[in-house]
Amino acid sequence: MTKNNNFIGQIQKSIAVFCIILIASCDFLSIENYTDNELAIDSIFTRQRYLEAFMWGVADWFPDEGERFRGGGIYTPGPMASDEAFCLFATDQFQGMAYVLGERSAQNLGSLDKWKQMYQVIRQCNTILARMNECVDCTIEANNRIRAYTRFFRAYAYYNLLMNHGPVILLGDEVVSNNEDMAYYDRPRNLYDECVNYICDEFENAALHLPTRIYAIDEFGRPTRGAALGLVARLRLQHASDLYNGGRSARIYFGSWVRADGQHYIQQNYDPRRWAVAAAAAKRVIDLRDDGGLRMYALHTVIADNETPELPADLDDTKYYEDWDDNGNGGAAAIDPYLSYLNMFNGETVMTVNREFVWARASSVMATYTRHSFPASYSGYNGMAVTQKVVDAYEMIDGTPITTSDLYSESGFTTSWNNSVFSGYRLPAGVSNMYVNREARFYASIGFSGALWTMHSVTENSNRDQIVQYYSDSPNGRDGAPNPNDHPATGYVIRKFIHPIDAWQGTGNRVLGKPYPIIRYAEILLAYAEALNQLGDNSFDIDVNGDLINFRRNTEEIRWAYNQVRYRAGLPGLTNAELANAETVMNKIKRERMVEFLYENHRYFDVRRWGDYEESEGTPIMGMNTSATRDAYYQRVVPASARIARRVFDRKMIFVPIPHDEVRRLPQLDQNPGW
Repeated sequence: MTKNNNFIGQIQKSIAVFCIILIASCDFLSIENYTDNELAIDSIFTRQRYLEAFMWGVADWFPDEGERFRGGGIYTPGPMASDEAFCLFATDQFQGMAYVLGERSAQNLGSLDKWKQMYQVIRQCNTILARMNECVDCTIEANNRIRAYTRFFRAYAYYNLLMNHGPVILLGDEVVSNNEDMAYYDRPRNLYDECVNYICDEFENAALHLPTRIYAIDEFGRPTRGAALGLVARLRLQHASDLYNGGRSARIYFGSWVRADGQHYIQQNYDPRRWAVAAAAAKRVIDLRDDGGLRMYALHTVIADNETPELPADLDDTKYYEDWDDNGNGGAAAIDPYLSYLNMFNGETVMTVNREFVWARASSVMATYTRHSFPASYSGYNGMAVTQKVVDAYEMIDGTPITTSDLYSESGFTTSWNNSVFSGYRLPAGVSNMYVNREARFYASIGFSGALWTMHSVTENSNRDQIVQYYSDSPNGRDGAPNPNDHPATGYVIRKFIHPIDAWQGTGNRVLGKPYPIIRYAEILLAYAEALNQLGDNSFDIDVNGDLINFRRNTEEIRWAYNQVRYRAGLPGLTNAELANAETVMNKIKRERMVEFLYENHRYFDVRRWGDYEESEGTPIMGMNTSATRDAYYQRVVPASARIARRVFDRKMIFVPIPHDEVRRLPQLDQNPGW
């Protein structure tokens, strides 16, 4: 290790000549002030405006959270490294595919190597925290605000390292010196539990002085109290899960992974209290109130109109037929389930007022990514595929699975246009009956063969309201596409982020800007339901905002949290019989998370924490028979791509490896198992 290139990630630009450039995007990277490009580091801490600009410069080290599919900013393997997504695009761009194909290693992490970058964030934050009291014109309020944001950024850097690489080296408040001997830098990784507790404590402390809500449009995406506490809720749920809490998978994957002092990096003894801590963390977000005393968060909904279909009749869930209530005390009536879900992602709903976004940002790359789903015949890249496993997980409109529903059929095709499937969504004639009568989120999320692409921002009829097929001999099929890799290998593409007006060619074509939801209220509700469900027969008193609250497997609370997500989707909730069985409820939650959070980077981490990784990844990727014409297309097959057979599932891939150079330089820095 050279003295200026070590694990603390020395800032490549000299910190004594620091420059922050005014950024045009309206998210938390935006800064109003800037420092002179000749401003010395000592001068930064003399004035509040310089210090704040320096602090917001820390955020520039973080990638756009929406960049989870391709490009140099990708910072986690993401959907393409899970069983929900697949593509044939070049792996030097789609690094998640490269990871799951075994093309990434400790010696070659590609764009997934953000280890040094995150430690650059940590070092800069520690510098601010060490010297910010030198700023004599800082008010107490400003001091608290700057300190809170800085601690959030530091915790968020550790959070990203932990999620990808596992246990990290915690530096605390230390500003690691330059030009020291090797022994000074050499230190071991902390235990996983220590990392989780430290990161959560930092988010907790940051939350005390972060704003409850961001009101200025040009500041949308800056961290809030809810963002900090939402990340705590996410981490606490993961910390309680099988892989990290002495479960079977913890013993299988990490039973022999010990530090030099003999301690296991991952706990090997089950602690049921962690589920109560996770439930408490989620409940605290649920109970957050704004300055006016109103509940901060609610699921995004659109009021029903005369195009909203009636709810299925005669279902056992009587609460289901009550009108929707933002507090979770109503049912599924009076809202449009299709638009309630779709408009949250496609740019229709003004992102700054969406109460479901616990933390989100305007993502400059999300709109660009939609082109990878668009048909090749309309200037798209036509290959952001969804797997058959996901498609089959979507239920029917009455909430029954396709395996048992009388509404489901794989025989025949629609014989006429249906203009009232859901508000604004039309189902053409000639669509396979396997795509008829599905739940609203299916139509909001999945592009299938025979679906209508509206592209309503263009004026020419030849570029709007077009039916797109994926049969091999169609213009968007394997043999018809201009590039053989530009077709959906499974016969499905992700349409979740696409607005009806979005178009990539034609007169007047445009694509709406997109939000990227980092944390949604739906995640908090399902986390709360999962944590309560997993408590089993255990009961614990946990401090929540100064009050001791008892957490146990309260079926009414589970029903309340879980059913809100279902009702928003137009589906019935849990029955009493289902609630009586914790395993049944857990399986329901797993399916719900798979569908609700499709392509939002939850699945990759979920199957790992649940201990389901090998089972989920060991199942071959499947789809429709895209090598065939229409007569043989509609059958489940393993796509005819060598890439399918090359997909790797290996226990070592639970964590991304630490860069080899860092491990080589620091003798006490253990590599992740298997790498």
